[in-house]
Amino acid sequence: MAWERRRWLNCDMRLKGTAECRALYFDLINISYDQAPVGTLPTDHAVLAKMLFVDRDHFSQLCRLEFGPLHKWRRVKCREEIRLMHPMVLRSLTEAMSRKEDHRARSEAASAAKRLLRLRSSLAGYQAELAQNDAAVRWIDEWLVKEGCEYRSSSWIERGIARWSDHMLDLTMARNRTRG
Repeated sequence: MAWERRRWLNCDMRLKGTAECRALYFDLINISYDQAPVGTLPTDHAVLAKMLFVDRDHFSQLCRLEFGPLHKWRRVKCREEIRLMHPMVLRSLTEAMSRKEDHRARSEAASAAKRLLRLRSSLAGYQAELAQNDAAVRWIDEWLVKEGCEYRSSSWIERGIARWSDHMLDLTMARNRTRG
């Protein structure tokens, strides 16, 4: 859970809420990260009180306060259910998902670059000129991926080279047909 410490230290809830309300508010934020959908809470005060290990009536009284435990929690429709959502929790989840997606994309790009470098090195052992041809290296890599080749043994690389040759022959023949 990403926590915006400075934002919390200066927010109205921390500055104006009672110690008890702040504690319950913070617990609810933490509890929401384990709910489905993530970052939401049920609307039922009895359920929330049970999650917080407090008396339901006392919890309901605290919720009537301007800076109660449910300060700025809003009702939202999640599929067919109405749940509570807090904008700060939503924002932190959105940012976390964005960071995760960015990391995944960078990781995949780095893996692909390493895979191409290894393939280029292997191809150089067969034919140096082919290893210098970016189009050939990328085409053979895509073909190997499509074929489900996880371990690029010499027999797989040789098949990739053969398919590349067939592909180039097909392109040359098609070009010649359109000219003639």
